[in-house]
Amino acid sequence: MLNAALAILGISLSSATAFAQSQLPLLAQEQRIPSVPVEAVGAIVDALRSHSIVTIEAAHGDELMLAFTLALIRDPRFAAVANDLVVEEGNARYQDLMDRYVHGDDVPIQELRQVWENHTVPLNATGRSTMIPEVYRAVREINSSRPRDRQLRVLLGDPPIDWDAVTTPADHRKWIEMRDSHPAALIQLEVLAKGRRALVMYGQMHLQRRQIVANYDMEAWQAQTIVSILERTTPTKVFSVWREPKLVALLPEAASWRVPVLTFTRSTVLGGIDFGKYSVANLPRASIQDGRLVPVPRGQWRVLPMEEQFDAVLYLGPSPPQPPAAPNSPAMCSDRDFLEERLRRLTLGGPPGSADRLHQYCAGLATAVP
Repeated sequence: MLNAALAILGISLSSATAFAQSQLPLLAQEQRIPSVPVEAVGAIVDALRSHSIVTIEAAHGDELMLAFTLALIRDPRFAAVANDLVVEEGNARYQDLMDRYVHGDDVPIQELRQVWENHTVPLNATGRSTMIPEVYRAVREINSSRPRDRQLRVLLGDPPIDWDAVTTPADHRKWIEMRDSHPAALIQLEVLAKGRRALVMYGQMHLQRRQIVANYDMEAWQAQTIVSILERTTPTKVFSVWREPKLVALLPEAASWRVPVLTFTRSTVLGGIDFGKYSVANLPRASIQDGRLVPVPRGQWRVLPMEEQFDAVLYLGPSPPQPPAAPNSPAMCSDRDFLEERLRRLTLGGPPGSADRLHQYCAGLATAVP
């Protein structure tokens, strides 16, 4: 139950050894060099030249992050050095469909949308859209002008769940618990073992070296992050990028920076700031005792400098106000089979009450029709 609860929230743990290393003497803030901005796309391309794996935040509906991601992968410098994109939003069961699509084959939308509609996390796939996600379309467009052996590949990182075989919460839980280990294994087999280079686009909690929610106590092997698994089980050193929308609160001079910019953390002013002061400041923390989550009082929260957690900070400017969440669409409610399957999945593995809320939403639309 513990692993499933953490995974549904997108939470994973890291290693105890890594936390111990982070307690080595650190530079005092007055000894640190200034944090300076560099052009973000070029900096990430340079990181890919020196690292096999670079991580950034997945857009997850964030228009600023989506625009930056598209600008990055469309830049000729990126395609010249990168081989793969590893994405959170796609079910690995449909890798063949994605390969065919990005290579330019004619793949019907009815087949292709299984990639994102059959996500392991049911709350991530309650809507039905006739539009192919922009990142996938962009890769197909980029590949259309490149030789076959230099085309980008999109690797689907979500575990290959078969929802037809999921009939109990326990059936679902075993897949949810693989949301870090599966993409880590995928990267080892499809990227590292083949001498390729990949940009990994995932929710940032999957990309931590040490898990803040666990107060950096890393005893739970079964809930490692993608980055901690790769760095513990391979010689690979990941270059990890944290996107921080509230950077000006930590570094006032960033208000004058021309976005998008990247700034490095090692030995810098930003790198010495406690990771807990970034945009994760309000996350609760817990320890694991006899298989149970036990809240950690704020006075016992550990400190971890940002430079031990991420290698660089990406700043795209302050995030604009977000409109109220609207994950459902009226079109979905009119598709009875699709709706019933979504309600079933939410009942088996969604947050408490999510199936009831979706049912009430669609019922409200039905009563509103004249």
